[in-house]
Formats: sequence, structure tokens, C-alpha cells
Amino acid sequence: MTLDLADPIRAGERRALARAITLVESRRADHRKDAEALLADLATDRREAIRIGLSGTPGVGKSSFIEAFGMMLVEAGLKVAVLAVDPSSARSGGSILGDKTRMERLSREPQAFIRPSPSQTQLGGVARRSREAVFLCEAAGYDVVLIETVGVGQSETVVAEMSDLFVLLLAPAGGDELQGVKRGIMEQADLILVNKADGDLKAQATRTCADYSGALRLLRKRPEDPEGFPKAMTVSAMTGANLDDAWFTMQALADWRRSEGHWDTRRAGQARHWFRAEVEAALLAQLDTPGARQQMAELSEAVADGSVLPAAAARDMATFLRKQDAPL
Repeated sequence: MTLDLADPIRAGERRALARAITLVESRRADHRKDAEALLADLATDRREAIRIGLSGTPGVGKSSFIEAFGMMLVEAGLKVAVLAVDPSSARSGGSILGDKTRMERLSREPQAFIRPSPSQTQLGGVARRSREAVFLCEAAGYDVVLIETVGVGQSETVVAEMSDLFVLLLAPAGGDELQGVKRGIMEQADLILVNKADGDLKAQATRTCADYSGALRLLRKRPEDPEGFPKAMTVSAMTGANLDDAWFTMQALADWRRSEGHWDTRRAGQARHWFRAEVEAALLAQLDTPGARQQMAELSEAVADGSVLPAAAARDMATFLRKQDAPL
């Protein structure tokens, strides 16, 4: 399967790219082996896109912005991939995955690729295999990869660990909105875009942008930021106002980071982060065996009835796992 997919992906075939992302998202052991072989094959090409992480408050118009922004990039001759993560139901595990219906125009563009994925149990607003999906889009020759998260929260900063630029999309609002946005995500953002700067909301959007600009000046300056960054700007997905200015600003920041060496340093740090994440996931997978599940159930009951303290039960579980790995 990997040999069948590698060359079509290199040729930019969207159907092959979709199949490859399905492969890397699979939890089956044989599929994981095939996925790793495919990724290793494609790694020799070393193609690189601008990875843009995008988060925003619910109702801010992320999908509308991505469609308008993506159409502008396509019309400029660029290939655009959109990886949109939809929240999964905690009860059923299902997701609506409706991003293609919300981006009708962009989904019809031959130079664009839209892939919705369920977040499943992954925290941080992204799916566990989103980073590998980004890599596959780069291998397929896409110039810009937009990674849309499920929404603003304290754990949304995970998307910053797989993107070159992190954009926070917000709506015109008063002080309560500014209070509601977590400091962590503000510190991660490279660019804040206040959407819906049109019609009756234009003046309010301008005031909101000024409020965020003032808030950003209070944050500690990061070494990977040139003078004036991070910054806030107004845009309108409805009218297209300032979308070209936002893209120019993103390019300017990317170019500066490349020339100053921050680009490669950032990507190397992200690779180390995801290596650690994979190690942690592999360790957690040890709990998903029949013996481990039974031991967990027994210890959980003991903790619930108060006969064992949680910390002591955790030590017992760790001892059990070490014995499972011990050589015969």
C-alpha cells in the first residue's frame, strides 16, 4: 500500500492524499506499520510548506475566514490544504465533520484540499495524527497548510507545536471577551485577527483590535519575534477586507524567522516535542492490554471504596507494568 500511495502523493493526487491520511489516523497495528513506512519514504523529499495554526472563539467565523483566505491564496496561484479538527462527542465518540459543507467554494477548487478529522480523545484542539497529516500535505506539494482547531481553551496551545505561525481569530467584543481569552493562548499567538470588521461592527472591531494591541504590548517579547510582533489586525471574511494585508504580514514574519535562524530552531523543537508525545502515548498504550485493564479495574474499586489511597494504587499499577515488561 505504501508504494502505491507514495508516488501519487508526490504527484499531488488528492485521492491518494486522503487515503494516506486515513492510513495514518488508523489505530490498527498493521496500518501503523504501513503508515510509518510511507512517512519514511516521503521524508526523503523534504518538501516544506508554511504551516499556519488557526484557533478562535466559537462563532467567530473560522470556517468563513478559512474559505475566504484560502480562495485568495488559490487565486494567487498557491496550493492550499486545510486540516480541520472537529470535536468528538464524549458520549458516542462521533463527530459531525461538516467543514467541507461550510467551505463549499474552497472545496471545489482543484488547488485546494480540505480534510476534516475527529479530535477523538486528544486534548489541545487537534487530532493525535494531525502532525503526520501536515507532513503528508507538504509531501503532496501544498504551499500553505492551515490547521484549524476546535476552539479556544487552555489546551489549545498544542497547535502551536505543529505550526510555523499561530493565528488567533477573534470577534468584535468588549472587555469581557478580552478577559475570557486565556493568557496562555495569547502568549502563543503570532497574529491576532479581529474578524467581522464590516458594516455596523467595523467601528467595534477597530476598538477591539486596539484593546488587543495594548494587551500584546504587556506580554514579554519573545526572541523569535521581530519588532512589532505579535500584532493585532482587523479582517473581514465577508468582504475580504485586509485579508491580503494579513497574508503579507504572515509572509514577512516567516521570512524574518527564516533569515534569523528561528524557523529551523522552531521546527527542531517541535520535532523533539512530538517525539516525547509519541513516547508518552506508547507508555499509555501499555494500559490497554487485558491484564492491565483488569488490574486497573481492581485498583479503581479499591480506591473508590477507600481501602487504598490513589497514590499507593498508582505505585501498585506501575509495579504491575514493570513486572509485565520483565524478561522471563
